[in-house]
Amino acid sequence: MNPVVYYVTLSKDSPKTLLTDKHLKFLLSYGSNDDEYDYCTTEYLRMSGMYWVLTALGLLGKVDEINKRQFMDFINACIDKETGGISASIGHDPHLLYTLSAVQIACILDAVSELPVDDIVNYVKSLQQPDGSFAGDKWGEIDTRFSFCAVACLSLLGRLDAIDIPKATEFVMKCQNFDGAFGSLPNSESHAGMVYCCIGFLSIIGELSRVDADYLGWWLCERQLPSGGLNGRPEKLPDVCYSWWVLASLTILGKSSWIDTSSLINYILATQDVESGGFADRPGDIPDPFHTLFGLTGLSLLKVPGLQKINPTYCMPQDVIERLRLRPQALS
Repeated sequence: MNPVVYYVTLSKDSPKTLLTDKHLKFLLSYGSNDDEYDYCTTEYLRMSGMYWVLTALGLLGKVDEINKRQFMDFINACIDKETGGISASIGHDPHLLYTLSAVQIACILDAVSELPVDDIVNYVKSLQQPDGSFAGDKWGEIDTRFSFCAVACLSLLGRLDAIDIPKATEFVMKCQNFDGAFGSLPNSESHAGMVYCCIGFLSIIGELSRVDADYLGWWLCERQLPSGGLNGRPEKLPDVCYSWWVLASLTILGKSSWIDTSSLINYILATQDVESGGFADRPGDIPDPFHTLFGLTGLSLLKVPGLQKINPTYCMPQDVIERLRLRPQALS
């Protein structure tokens, strides 16, 4: 029986620079043909896909390349008139994940005034449970991802006061484990994606002092592998998306210097597709918008030239967050 290999070796032929023009072409062409297999099979997450593409374009300084009206018309068609929640695609059930994606899109496009804000706020509020946790939708799945989605969504709308913050915080802290990291539920396995959600949650509500930054930072920096890439939990392969979940968490905690930044940059650049553009999870795999966004956000956090600054808490261009803070009803 062959042993399991938990590392990835970079080829000497891997790209060493950011392929900006190819990525721009990849992003602008993605989803342009609704007869393509990928377009049909990703309908269930289309709203988030639009957010990934739009945010990636924002990091490249090319948001103006898209049709704003097309994005906002799609969001309007996905609003559930009964609950105020927003779905992944037309005819789907509303969900907190896609509600946040829609709010993020509207914020980036400076079109929050086109949203039914009160209805969205009531929808998010309706999903909070007696223990402070949040369900993702009416079917009742509980997850710390949804705690983050709730406070991020309400914060962007300037309406954090709509929910029970102390109860929500109590639930999130119950999901912290002995290693300092967080899981999706109390007593569930520590995972870098959940760490980002919980640290992002605490950052938004101003309660980062509840965690030991050194202890959690150590767990996060141990996610770096010999290839330079990061994984989400011990004994797993690196994946370029953790260039965001891990590095953003370290950045929020003020510990981003605890990893080897040059080797991480090399790993992220190696996941670029030199023919089509876009980033994949690992070198040589097929690129997609999800990993393209998180490859670019990771490089932005690492201050690679040619990219706009990303906000580590909201995963949105920093200039958008600054604009929102200037509103009469300021970002929380």
